[in-house]
Formats: sequence, structure tokens, C-alpha cells
Amino acid sequence: MADVKIVVPGDDPPQIQGSPHLARLDGLAEVVLHTDRPANTTEKIARAQGARVIMNTRGAVSWGEEEFSQLPELEFITSCSIGTDMFDLEAARRHNVMISNQPGRTAPVVAEHMFALMFAVARRTSFMTAEMKAGRWPRIDLTMLQGKTLGILGTGAIGAEMARLGRAIGMEVIAWTYNPSLERAAELGVTFKSFEEVLSESDVVSIHVKLTDDSRGLVGSSEIAQMKPGSMLLNGARGPIVDTNALADALNSGHLGGAGIDVFDEEPTPADHPLFSCEHVVLTPHCADMTPEGVDLLNGGAVDNTIAFLEGNHQNLVT
Repeated sequence: MADVKIVVPGDDPPQIQGSPHLARLDGLAEVVLHTDRPANTTEKIARAQGARVIMNTRGAVSWGEEEFSQLPELEFITSCSIGTDMFDLEAARRHNVMISNQPGRTAPVVAEHMFALMFAVARRTSFMTAEMKAGRWPRIDLTMLQGKTLGILGTGAIGAEMARLGRAIGMEVIAWTYNPSLERAAELGVTFKSFEEVLSESDVVSIHVKLTDDSRGLVGSSEIAQMKPGSMLLNGARGPIVDTNALADALNSGHLGGAGIDVFDEEPTPADHPLFSCEHVVLTPHCADMTPEGVDLLNGGAVDNTIAFLEGNHQNLVT
């Protein structure tokens, strides 16, 4: 089996390079790791030639029909992440390429990050810091979260952990999901409500749905208009789930009290991103799971998926 070629096509910024988990592949396969991101599609395809397995550590390195059609030996890709939006899943199926992700593996890490953003938005820490650096001594109301209502959109592993953290500080937690049940509500300690009710009743709305055709543009101008005046929006899912311009308009008009955002339509963000002009935002560069613990969990999960494929015991398949 050692003649199997595994390619890490662009580990930039560094994630799996230097990871002790790679040693678990010794004797099972040849691992070719590229520490810089491919400059273009041609270079990306060239790097992956001859590979049966790709370990995709960066969402910016994407795979679709053009790539799959030129990689006849490719059989399997594992992501070093939970999301799969960097893959054209239909194209993968057409070319018999199996893809695995890591559902829920870093849920506690991501939820903790979004919980931190919620506090930062509620207490306006970015705004206050900027004001003080500019020589001002601001006086503006802050938000106490205990006793407030946290609305969760999407109750998978991350949404469930966010709900647990909210309950722990005394928030009332309501939620919406595509497939609600009394059993799931009891398990999470939440009350499932309609999408519209969660928007209109929550002091904080936190988004944790997967990016799909159904969820793309899920929260636009009409949905934001239904939110409470002065309420807050958190997005730790994927950028295209929220209409960025509508969110910026609602923040600049004062309809929303603030937003905490870790994901964006375009990553890295352009210099003229609409949210950069908003005062009451806390922004992080899609880094919610970028702690040593989170990175180690994802690296270990990618190697687990790869070994399972090599042994014929496929796991976490999305195609």
C-alpha cells in the first residue's frame, strides 16, 4: 500500500505541516506536502497528478469538474474542516471521487469562539477600543446577556454547543432547524419555534446552518427587518448565508445593535468590504477553530479519514 500517493496541495497558512498525526501514515502511503498555495488551477492540477488521495487543508483550494476531469487516478479527498463548500459534490460523484469531512469535530472550539464574539458585540469592545485609541472616552449603553433570548438557527453540533453555553449564563434559548423534534428539543434544552419567531423574539440570533442551496441567502433584508431593533447577529457558518449589504445597511441605520462575523462572501476579505465601515461589529478572519486544540483535532480527523479509506472502511462520506 506504500505506493499510494497522498497530496496536500496547498497548506498555506500552515495547518498540517509538522503535525505528529502525519507519522501515522508512514508505511501506508507517500505523502507529498506543499507548504505554499497553488498559484492557479494549472499548478493545482499538476500538484495532484498521480494522487489517489488529497488532504485538503485550505478551503481556498477548491475542486470541481475542471480538476476532477484531469485527475483520473484520484479516488478520495478528505477535508481538514467541517464544511464542504470548497468541493463541487455533483462533479465528484460524476467522477467517482469520494469526499469525507469532519462533522462536529471542533464544535466546542467553534462555539466558544462565537460565544466570545457575542460578548464582544454586547459589550462593544472593538468600538470602545477604537474610541479610546483615538483619544476619546465614550459613553454608550452596553448589553447584559443574562436573561436575554438567544436564537439559534441550525442545531447541529455547533448550534447545540452554542445553546448549552447560552443556557449556562442564564439566557433563554430558542431555536429553528430544518427538522425539529420534541426529542431534539428536550436533548438540547431549547424551544423550537418558527424561523420568523426566532428572528423576531431573539436579542441575539446566531447562525449555525450548513451552506446549501436552501440556506444560501437565508438571512436577507426582509429577514433582518424582522429582527428586534437593537438586536445582534452572529454568523459562524458561511458568509453567503447572510446578505452582507443588507447586514451593513441594518448596522449603519441602527436597526441592529451589532454583529459578530467570522465568515465572509469573499475570503480573504477585500479592502472595501461593506462591514469595515460599520462601527458596531467584531470581525475575525474565519478562524473560529484556529486554536492548537482545534487544529490538532482537524489534523487528526483528516488522517483518521484517510486511514479509513486506505483500509476500505470509509467514514464521514459526503459523496
